[in-house]
Amino acid sequence: MAQAKKDSFAAELLINKEWCKGCGVCIAFCPKEALFLDENSKAKKDPEKCSACGICETFCPDFAISLVKRRLSVNAGK
Repeated sequence: MAQAKKDSFAAELLINKEWCKGCGVCIAFCPKEALFLDENSKAKKDPEKCSACGICETFCPDFAISLVKRRLSVNAGK
């Protein structure tokens, strides 16, 4: 009997450093305190804290943050 596949998703937060103006709006709205400004005053994430919730993407006025979802296929059952 063939195994059924169940789709699940993984998300990753990406920051476009060229578009980021360092305004700090994303930092203010991050519920996990996972974002900070680097030495160049650009947003940077702490991957240990970031849950990829996407709130920062919603509030970024420069569209410098994007949440990328990737489909993962896993076998359901054995």
